[in-house]
Amino acid sequence: MGELLSKLGTWNWLIIGVVLMGIETFAPGVFMLWLGLAALIVGLLSFGIVWSWQTQIIVFAVLSIAMVPLWRNFSRRNARPTDKSFLNKRAEGLIGRVFTLEKPIVDGVGTVKIDDTVWRVSGPDTPAGSRVRIVSADGAMLTVVST
Repeated sequence: MGELLSKLGTWNWLIIGVVLMGIETFAPGVFMLWLGLAALIVGLLSFGIVWSWQTQIIVFAVLSIAMVPLWRNFSRRNARPTDKSFLNKRAEGLIGRVFTLEKPIVDGVGTVKIDDTVWRVSGPDTPAGSRVRIVSADGAMLTVVST
């Protein structure tokens, strides 16, 4: 093992980097990507710097550890706002909208049809056909008030 480490060179690091990035392709998790990128950087630096295998391993380790926080910081600063902020929170996207009651609210429970879905609503007793505004959502239950 010591002999293998002592022969680490530029091309070895580049091959290791490509292999690690290839592993990321088949087992995604964004972890091997950073190790592969660190190996590629060490390989590219090795074209211009002659250093011992111990130094190469230390630089690889430092780069591998530093890549994740650097990427998180970079991605937070460059995050773009999305128009799909309610992608998996459909009920929350309905808050503030006004609809017509399909079934009356009796004893605090009724229904409203929104697009092709019938939603249960809770609120004060209100006759069918009344306009109601959604004020909150709890799972599949919407809370409404008369408008």
